[in-house]
This record gives sequence, structure tokens and C-alpha cells, in this order.
Amino acid sequence: MDRTPLQDASDELRRASEQANGELRERLQNQSDQLASLADRSRGPDHGRLDRHLNALRELEAQLDGEAKTHVENASEAITEYRSGVAGV
Repeated sequence: MDRTPLQDASDELRRASEQANGELRERLQNQSDQLASLADRSRGPDHGRLDRHLNALRELEAQLDGEAKTHVENASEAITEYRSGVAGV
């Protein structure tokens, strides 16, 4: 399965982190790094792992506005796109 959407989500979060400060910046960078790592693994993540990322992004999105919020929304959409092709649940 193509994991390009996970890399796209990572890129969006990296861009969002450039618009944020302090703890929000660190949390966005951490999510970006984790998604980049998942995109490079030989085996893709399961629904539970993706759901945890989506929950974290919802929390972050609620604390952001403007361009940063848009990047987080785009990342969530990319993860959801990838998740739709994951077997199970």
C-alpha cells in the first residue's frame, strides 16, 4: 500500500510547526517525525495507531488558527485518506 499520504501529512505538520511556537511547535514536530517514520517502515500502521494520531491532531487543531490550523487539517485529511485503505475495522 502506498504510504505517500503519511509523508504528505508529515510535511503538512512540519509546515504547521513553522507557524507555531513553544509547546505547540514541539508537539507538531513530534507528530511530523512519527508520521515520517511510519511512512518509511516496511509495514504500515494499523487503525488504532492512525486513530491516535488523528486524536492528537484534533487537539492541536483546536489550539491553532490561520495557516497552521489549515496545515493540520490537511494532515488529518491525508491520514484519513490513507486509513481508508487499511484493512480491518
